[in-house]
Amino acid sequence: MLVQIPKILREDELATIHDRLEKAVWVDGRATTGHQSAKVKKNLQLAEDSTQARELGAIVMRALDRSAIFVSASLPRHVSPPMFNKYEAGMTFGAHVDNAIRQIGLSPARMRTDIAATLFLSKPDEYDGGELLIEDTYGAHSVKLPAGDMVLYPATSLHRVTPVTRGARIASFFWIQSLVAEDSERSLLFDLDRAIIDVGKSMPADSSVAVRLTATYHNLVRKWARP
Repeated sequence: MLVQIPKILREDELATIHDRLEKAVWVDGRATTGHQSAKVKKNLQLAEDSTQARELGAIVMRALDRSAIFVSASLPRHVSPPMFNKYEAGMTFGAHVDNAIRQIGLSPARMRTDIAATLFLSKPDEYDGGELLIEDTYGAHSVKLPAGDMVLYPATSLHRVTPVTRGARIASFFWIQSLVAEDSERSLLFDLDRAIIDVGKSMPADSSVAVRLTATYHNLVRKWARP
């Protein structure tokens, strides 16, 4: 399931992030990737233990907490600390699949990566290239969103970032371990949740239809969730 979520970040949050990124020190992005991915990765990142990464990550986490769509689509159990990358002209990230297990930040705890997230921080007209290409059974999907918008997609997907040819593409990225590990089950639950919201707009919340749909949703979550 590929889900685009608009306006995760408010304009004031974007302004704060950009202001702090202007003063940030970027390091080689290969420092935080596996052996295979390092062969096809050429970008810059904020060091995970830097003050900027921690402060900006906290802004992103607060934005996620207030997004009902994010919670509905991901049903998060763990969210890795947001990281930040930058692609300048000539930089790219070739086709790869994310590691199945990742350390949660700098702690010894580990998490399963069910969902990958990219939160775009640069405006689309500020750079050429830099599209996120995500492959699934229906082909490759090209994603290049407005600043402040985010895309969620299965971490099992083969994906890549096309070469940037002008400007700089800056984004935040992170992973989610979902309470519901199977993507097809999460997709059904997300569609059902959206349908319940639509039904609620046209009839009272205590109507028998709304109640039955809500009960079905929670019973499916109860059946599939693995806390």
